[in-house]
Amino acid sequence: MQVFAINPLTKEIHAVEIADTKEALQELIGFSTIDSDEIDDNGDRLFFDEECFIRQQGNVGRFKVDSLAPVAGIGVIVNSQDGKAFQSAIINAEELLKRVTYL
Repeated sequence: MQVFAINPLTKEIHAVEIADTKEALQELIGFSTIDSDEIDDNGDRLFFDEECFIRQQGNVGRFKVDSLAPVAGIGVIVNSQDGKAFQSAIINAEELLKRVTYL
């Protein structure tokens, strides 16, 4: 599936092909403790390290999508109606770029 990885340290968004599994998301994010927030009505969700602000991390950068709470580290946009079955993101890169703010 094609997902979008948001890297706040480099301030870049990349389309990435990964398997449609939770493990593939965890590997891309870099942590096994992941959570998600819905970013729109079409099922696209932002997946991120659930403990991103608890961890003592060095310079990882932060970002937010629209008015969602800021996230530290890598975030991944995936389409998932229930947070358990995954498919390619519906949003396109241009639209996502307009909605991401780096902090």
